[in-house]
Amino acid sequence: MNYSIYKFEFLTGVHFGIGMLNETANTFQADQLFSALYIEALKMQMEEEFLDAVRSGRLLFSDAFPYMGHQYFVPKPMVYVEPVKKGVSEQKKAYKKLKFLPIDKMDDFLEGTLDPTEIDMKDFGKFQQETQAAVRREKEDTLPYRVGVFYFGEKSGLYILTAWEQEEDKQLLEELLESLSYTGIGGKKFSGLGKFNCIPKKVPEQFMKQLEKKAGRYILLSPALPRDEELEEALSGASYQLEKRSGFVASPEYAPEWRRKKDLYVFQAGSCFEKKFEGDIYDVSDGGNHSVYRYAKPLFMRI
Repeated sequence: MNYSIYKFEFLTGVHFGIGMLNETANTFQADQLFSALYIEALKMQMEEEFLDAVRSGRLLFSDAFPYMGHQYFVPKPMVYVEPVKKGVSEQKKAYKKLKFLPIDKMDDFLEGTLDPTEIDMKDFGKFQQETQAAVRREKEDTLPYRVGVFYFGEKSGLYILTAWEQEEDKQLLEELLESLSYTGIGGKKFSGLGKFNCIPKKVPEQFMKQLEKKAGRYILLSPALPRDEELEEALSGASYQLEKRSGFVASPEYAPEWRRKKDLYVFQAGSCFEKKFEGDIYDVSDGGNHSVYRYAKPLFMRI
């Protein structure tokens, strides 16, 4: 496989839903990106081409992870690490709280020599709540409500790692990402949130070193679910966390009202495995007029 990185340089604040409108995440997951790209592909009449590239494994992408300047962060591996400085309670707490670590600190983390207090992300960005107004009918009062918004700091944002086999698949992804950059990603796009510039970047040497390693466990960089026939082997020696992915279908062609998607439990990014699996694109429709796809293909990196 070939690898590319795309930086999302946000021009506005973002709202990535986590259940409550007045809250927001500061990253988004690969299945959310897939859904957004699929909608762009539908507009451009390229949905079958996009779906085939992804389903066949010729085109894969990670969750959106933080970057700060030239430093790329990846999820903390879900493996037990014994810190070299044993008995230091502050360090143990910092290890536990750590969610992301710079790619060039991966070996230090696995060897237990990383000082997590040195990983400073306070300039990554800031959360705030903004007041917006809902007008339902002409003669009704305007109803104010609060929206959680995250603003990225200077020279900070999100990036995705992509794996691709053919140049045509890479070009397809870049066309869809460019279209998505104007539409925006996340919630409250019609309020002006989620707009970004998409900047292709060369994968750094340390990143390529991890991707091309010939030995070691695999860390998952996207939510994924093995096929039924792959599950038993995938679970052997694995350390993982499951996450329920759900949501609503906002498509008038699917049903006249919003309907829930079927729940799907997937392995979170950061889960670690002894053996790779293929995963799939799952149909999570539930009684509507067309299929609704959930991305659950893995993008792995050696650690």
